[in-house]
Amino acid sequence: MIQFDQVTKRYPGSDEVLKNISFSVNAGEFVFVTGHSGAGKSTLLKLIAATERPTSGTVLVANQNVSQLKASAIPFLRRRFGLIFQDHKLLYDRNCFENVILPLRINGVSGNEAAKRVRAALDKVGLLHKEKAMPITLSGGEQQRLAIARAVVSRPSILIADEPTGNLDASYTADIMAIFYAFNQVGVTVIMATHDALGMSTTQNRVLHLNQGKLVPSTPSHADLSALNQTELSIEKFA
Repeated sequence: MIQFDQVTKRYPGSDEVLKNISFSVNAGEFVFVTGHSGAGKSTLLKLIAATERPTSGTVLVANQNVSQLKASAIPFLRRRFGLIFQDHKLLYDRNCFENVILPLRINGVSGNEAAKRVRAALDKVGLLHKEKAMPITLSGGEQQRLAIARAVVSRPSILIADEPTGNLDASYTADIMAIFYAFNQVGVTVIMATHDALGMSTTQNRVLHLNQGKLVPSTPSHADLSALNQTELSIEKFA
């Protein structure tokens, strides 16, 4: 589904952010992208979502070469993706329902079908009872859940999440991770960037670890695997 072949990315006036990166992600995988701040995690996600293009090398998404796509074709490619950011990027002058329906309106879905999808997405993340609430009244964890609902309302085949739990405490983090696992269990491909290894398991999920723009081997620490056990316990209420 996604393939990087000797991909390098350099921004104007800077050194190489990514250096000769090669990997592939199959449909239905849950893959973590880890590394220190500035390691290139966000850039890698942007290349997958076609918000950036590689300086050299090839990025394939669903057998389409991102570098060769015309600008007019990019929006159609992005319909495959649900994008989730650490800072939510919510519209604080609109209520929860209006935030989630926005992608559907952009894609031309309206009326009863749009409303049905919005409420289904809100229900999936446990916010159906707050559809008329304004985002500013929600907790940090609830705001992130709202961002997830907006990302999945268009039924994407790939979820890309950039540090989605970075500002949350342990209990909220476990809830958010449980939601991602629930979507993955029904076939959605999940690619998540994180500065730590929460939720990783060497037997369950693949890890792409970046160090100074290069892929290097990574092994979760004992503390990381302990956090994983806490996350897995929270998955049951979303199953």
